Amino acid sequence: MEAYVLLKGEGRSIDLGGFEMTIKASEAETEGKFSLLEADEPPGFGPPLHIHHDAAEAFYVVEGEYIIFLPTGEVRCPAGAFIFIPPGIEHGFRVGEVRSRKLNFYAPAAMVGYFHEMAAAAGGLDDADLERLAAKYSMEVTGPVPEGYL
Repeated sequence: MEAYVLLKGEGRSIDLGGFEMTIKASEAETEGKFSLLEADEPPGFGPPLHIHHDAAEAFYVVEGEYIIFLPTGEVRCPAGAFIFIPPGIEHGFRVGEVRSRKLNFYAPAAMVGYFHEMAAAAGGLDDADLERLAAKYSMEVTGPVPEGYL
């Protein structure tokens, strides 16, 4: 493992059509300890409710606002908010009224392959395909797939 620095805007980009992920750290760079992705997402965007069975997930809101859905309720999270979700907890989010950016942290490393495969499908996934892809990455889709996610 080697030390490295990425400046603002640097990292490997994954274009997912409606949103973009930038890989800041993956399993390869961290020996599987964690992965870190930066998300740039449009207003109203969000994934279906889901569970990560193999990794904890954390969000740090850099710009804009996210509405986080947890078993305890819905929480508005403006820039500067931090959210931690242990493995096995159902959750989801929706971007607020303006384009927003967040950092996604997974420990141990997870989800980079999921986003690569979503990008490779270029919008050619249906709900059943998404469930199979999610299961491949130890994720379970538990809620409806919002319009614009696939």
